[in-house]
Amino acid sequence: MRGVNRVMLIGNLGKDPDIQFLEGNIAVAKFPLATTETYKDKTGKLISQTEWHTVVLWRGLAELAQKYLHKSSLVYIEGRLKTRSWEDKDHNKKFATEVVGDNLIMLDKRADSSQHVSGNDETTVNIDIPPMEEGSERLPF
Repeated sequence: MRGVNRVMLIGNLGKDPDIQFLEGNIAVAKFPLATTETYKDKTGKLISQTEWHTVVLWRGLAELAQKYLHKSSLVYIEGRLKTRSWEDKDHNKKFATEVVGDNLIMLDKRADSSQHVSGNDETTVNIDIPPMEEGSERLPF
């Protein structure tokens, strides 16, 4: 049986993308992304829980991230999880799980459209996020 490794996140950048160029002028960008879930507890108090994700973008997506994204930008990222390991200077094994993005939609308010960019295709699409129904227990972000 085949597996599925797919991640979809909507969140805010924790800092400006950090871009590096590898051998062969291959761009790679990395940035932290915060996703916050807000819900009401039993007493009706709003509770927010924030998770931090490390996002890695390659090539054209990395260059677009450097050009258009900044700290606090609201984005939709779609990609896959990738875990890497290494040894630190004290020979301790370290692990990091990252989201390798292959699809990016910039959700910051601009005119009336958002930029949609994937690793294979660059297009602009209009997106429509419907408002939450009144009385819902969960908020959208």
